[in-house]
Amino acid sequence: MIVIRLEKAPLGLRGDLTKWLLEIDSGVFVGQVNARVRDNLWKRIIENVKTGRAIMVYSTNNEQGLEFKVHGNQWEPIDFEGIKLILRPSPSRLKAKGAQGYKPGESLAAKRLIAKRVANKAARQLTNEQTLAAEEYPYEYVVIDVETTGFNNDKDEIIEFGAIKVHSGEILEEFNVLVKPTKPLPPTITEVTGLTQTMLEEKGVELEQALKEFIKFVGTNPCVAHNAAFDYGFIRAACVKCKIKIFANRQYDTLVMAKKLLPDIRDRKLKTIAEYLGIDESQFHRSIGDCMVTMLVFEKLKALEMDKELNDN
Repeated sequence: MIVIRLEKAPLGLRGDLTKWLLEIDSGVFVGQVNARVRDNLWKRIIENVKTGRAIMVYSTNNEQGLEFKVHGNQWEPIDFEGIKLILRPSPSRLKAKGAQGYKPGESLAAKRLIAKRVANKAARQLTNEQTLAAEEYPYEYVVIDVETTGFNNDKDEIIEFGAIKVHSGEILEEFNVLVKPTKPLPPTITEVTGLTQTMLEEKGVELEQALKEFIKFVGTNPCVAHNAAFDYGFIRAACVKCKIKIFANRQYDTLVMAKKLLPDIRDRKLKTIAEYLGIDESQFHRSIGDCMVTMLVFEKLKALEMDKELNDN
């Protein structure tokens, strides 16, 4: 879904937009177009709106479920804790906001609550049945995975970050770092991952250093993960703890994709999906191994969705 509003725009531009969208009121257009057409329409608007104003709102696969762009308007988009808002520019408020993007005097508990709300909203969004059309999946992305000491991001810790950069199904670069724990490592985690307390203490780095290196590696690329709500929840909790801007890269979840494309599979664990798709999952339970398997699952699920779309048409 896309909604565009134009003010003081040339009639020729408005007439041009009606080739793709329905004008339901003066300067208000709605419709359904793919991402490529949407971006081209916005480019055309910017080139032709002259001294007029434009705003575009459209559905997308992020925490808010929408994205927007503005041009020639006194109100501007800002990022607040990974959520985009519209705010009238104010030099004094921007200065008071501070380098980290937090309000002055805001407590760590308040920051944690904001991050938790964002993560919970993402988790709810990731449980729905919808994924993007196959043609809109990225060809360049980063697969991410974190190993943790448990399932609760309020009290458990990240002990390993893993990530791989991928372009058109080919691995370009790998990232892996161990994190020193602040509490004794549960024996069950050692059994599952092979990571030991000694290994983490000798080879690991502090959480803040590991997190900054991970975020730098990922950059602005979209991320692929299996059960993305889990990984994003821990990463965002770590951002709050280290007073770093909340991690909010666009996400693609192979768990959600499998729910749509493999309805008859017995469960949606990464190992089960990999076995079902004929993928070797022998490298499981360490971050890089999980990333590689997740990449192969993602590519196969993309191909399945494309085949499904072609057959449906």
